[in-house]
Amino acid sequence: MIRLWAVAAGLAFACATLAFAQAPAKPDPAKGQAIATQVCAACHGADGNSPTSANPHLAGQIPEYLYRQMVAFKSQGGKKPERENAVMTGMVAPLSDADMRNLAAYYAAQKLKPAAARDKDLAALGQKIYRGGNVASGVPACAGCHGPTGAGIPSQYPRIAGQYPEYIEAQLKAFRAGTRANDPNGMMRGAAARLTDQEIRALAEYVAGLR
Repeated sequence: MIRLWAVAAGLAFACATLAFAQAPAKPDPAKGQAIATQVCAACHGADGNSPTSANPHLAGQIPEYLYRQMVAFKSQGGKKPERENAVMTGMVAPLSDADMRNLAAYYAAQKLKPAAARDKDLAALGQKIYRGGNVASGVPACAGCHGPTGAGIPSQYPRIAGQYPEYIEAQLKAFRAGTRANDPNGMMRGAAARLTDQEIRALAEYVAGLR
């Protein structure tokens, strides 16, 4: 019995040691800042506040989400990336797993300079859909996953509050068309497929003004 206990204890220790050795190191935002300055600043801004609506704000985004997107853009073993974008695939190609975690941690810690809603009527329609969905067409309420203020849910759903409306509109249309398909269980594709162009614009407008 004593021998069996000793063997079991040894195996447990070995497993714990192996798990510890394989666990990723704690992200280093300072190292992420260096990468952001050299690689990402032209499109996303040195502090994650993008200078143009064609590229998303990254400041204040949930770090797990940022990391997952970089992994999705990265070609693994020569295979087609999960999320296709020639520019982003090229940018993340030389980054290691630690680099991507450091970069995500850096941008997540930056202060977002949010976009703003510009069309009051369109934003009002977007608010209705965001909070309550569209029962007639089967569109679920966006707040269910992204939260009532658009802050997202850590490790699950991204922050979308204050994002450029043009970027939100482009991503919703990409999900609807199926050209972006890295959403868990097809949730975003299913929801976007039921949205009209006007509803997409309305949601994008409302999200831009969320705080």
